[in-house]
Amino acid sequence: MTTADDCCAEFTRARLSRRTLLGTAAGVAGLSVVYGGAEVRASAAAATPAPSVLVVVSLRGAADGLSLVVPHADPVYYAARPGIAIAAERLLARDGMFGLHPALAPLLPMWESGRLAAVHATGLPAANRSHFSAMEEIEDASAGSATRVGWLNRLIGLDALTSPVQGIGLGSGVVPTSLAGPSPAMAASSLDRLSIPGEEDGHAARRRSSLKTLWGSDRSVLGEAARDTFTAVDILAPVVAGPDTPAGGATYPRGDLGDALAHAARIIRGDVGVQVITVDQGDWDMHTGLGTLEWGKLKDNAATFASALAAFFADIGSFGDKVTVVCLSEFGRRVAENANYGLDHGHGNVMFLAGAGVQGGRYHGSWPGLTNSPDADLTVTTDYRSVLSEVVRSRFGVDSSRVFPGFVGASLGTMA
Repeated sequence: MTTADDCCAEFTRARLSRRTLLGTAAGVAGLSVVYGGAEVRASAAAATPAPSVLVVVSLRGAADGLSLVVPHADPVYYAARPGIAIAAERLLARDGMFGLHPALAPLLPMWESGRLAAVHATGLPAANRSHFSAMEEIEDASAGSATRVGWLNRLIGLDALTSPVQGIGLGSGVVPTSLAGPSPAMAASSLDRLSIPGEEDGHAARRRSSLKTLWGSDRSVLGEAARDTFTAVDILAPVVAGPDTPAGGATYPRGDLGDALAHAARIIRGDVGVQVITVDQGDWDMHTGLGTLEWGKLKDNAATFASALAAFFADIGSFGDKVTVVCLSEFGRRVAENANYGLDHGHGNVMFLAGAGVQGGRYHGSWPGLTNSPDADLTVTTDYRSVLSEVVRSRFGVDSSRVFPGFVGASLGTMA
């Protein structure tokens, strides 16, 4: 069994390891561009509006899906969690088996309008209780491959565009594993910091000319990345220069998730050809203090998650007709609570789908039933790639086997 101290150290190492994998190209403030050798195309073509946008929200640290979507009709849930279980009568959107955690109330209008769904008992095909390893596995999504290419990088590589803003990781400033690979992608900690150092002091033309002279004929990967960086800054310039006040009366919660989704909404409203955006919400590793309905880390995290996602959809307004959001975590938690009002590493979990094309207002998936023992997991009945496959087929019209090599998923009916 993993101890809380071991887990926290391992999760911290995972985040630090990801941060050291990629550097910043061409000295651009707040921007990291990863480039795998494809030829740079013209900015004008790259700025063509995207017909569909996918936003992937990763709940880092292994969120407890049994608390977010509670199987109230499974008696083992209450027997295994005498201190942290949520009473059935307090749940939202309750059907014969499931109900939503009350802290997800800001998302209830989306559920009731059919734009939000949950898929339970999802996850990796085999249990992996290491944060770092599970994140790598779930974001590569190519079992048995030794090539470091993320599933989102494969997705954006299926069309003729090679714009460096097709895929953007927001928040940490580090390109996530899911976007790593041969197709150009970028990461930004903040839109407001996207600039070429030196251009803001009145010498923009001279600074850009100097950098182009330096990198213009460099055929190395770094030279290509530098030129891609200039393109990315130029494409996003109207977004950076535009209003930063949320639209639609949206109010984001303070913190990393709210900030990142606010930036994502600005990018989507700018309509500059971004197809994929990744966002993280951390601190879901709750070995202690997960808490009850009235107090604890999970209640607070779930409330932040729900209010930030609701604000995001209010902010993007009519652009919501082409935006789909997928929310997932690297693995779930054990069925039985521990002695510290928390839960240890488990296996199965829940995924959320929101926005365009989602067959919402319902709980999808096959429920396996729970077992009450100290080491019992929620059994995975739906490979997470089955859910993602339906999303990419529905929203991008592509052969999902090219995104998830060698995988043929079950039909779930999660997407129109």
